[in-house]
Amino acid sequence: MRLDGVLFFPVTPFGPGGDLAEPALARHVAEGVAAGAGGVFAACGTGEFNALDLEEYTRVVATSVTATAGRVPVFAGAGGPLPTARSIARAAAAQGADGLLLMPPYLVTGPASGLVRYVREVAEVGGLPVVIYQRGTARFTPEAVAELARVPNVVGFKDGLGDFDLLQRIILTVRQVTEDFTFFNGLPTAELTVPAYRGLGVSLYSSAVFAYAPEIALAFHKAVTGGDEVLVQRLLTGFYLPLVQLRDLVPGYAVALVKAGVRMRGLEVGGVRAPLVDPTTEHLATLERIIATGLEIAAP
Repeated sequence: MRLDGVLFFPVTPFGPGGDLAEPALARHVAEGVAAGAGGVFAACGTGEFNALDLEEYTRVVATSVTATAGRVPVFAGAGGPLPTARSIARAAAAQGADGLLLMPPYLVTGPASGLVRYVREVAEVGGLPVVIYQRGTARFTPEAVAELARVPNVVGFKDGLGDFDLLQRIILTVRQVTEDFTFFNGLPTAELTVPAYRGLGVSLYSSAVFAYAPEIALAFHKAVTGGDEVLVQRLLTGFYLPLVQLRDLVPGYAVALVKAGVRMRGLEVGGVRAPLVDPTTEHLATLERIIATGLEIAAP
């Protein structure tokens, strides 16, 4: 299944009592698709996959699939302990997801052979296309990714480490096995490193900014794919750099700031669940200024 354009990672809205708010999620996803998303990645990192139980996860995927209405592919997050990841993969398939983004196993660090086994055992459940997410405890060798690229429904590799030497070796090794394999830039606030990843031939990236400022995310994508280096640098310097500087002040702000941004743009999605924390009043004011600047730069 082909993915293209800006990939949308919606937040998971919670109501005043902390329960899943499906109407808000449906609106959030539908508006993102209407704005021009090339794919929806539900219940992934930005969607607080780590904080959802299986019943909530199932509802998030079902709501996202319904709201998307077949206009673009819907990939659902999976990961954690192996039995949990397999149960989640079954649930995603049952709810009509088009694929899985397979995040790292829970806490433990295993050798490459163990990661290969983990991916294989999740991929065999439900039969969905699987994109591997290299991040945290999941660090793959070039040979391991090449082995997994031979698995029929393992279709892509999302890099969240930013180790360009390792990624280049992975790409070169996989390309000796198959050309039909997709690579993604999966770093937080991925736009900041898009020029570097494009130098390796990796053009796809996840955009958390799209969740709350699709105008900015789409303007950046158009500029970077159209060769408008002036606008790319203006957006990187005036919007993305200060956003990353704010993000790095508090662990977990890569998610909490996105959710705050969605609220600022008019959709009540609640706060984040523990162990994440919501931004302070001071940081919210800074985020508001950053978004205003980004919208001004991105305006036609």
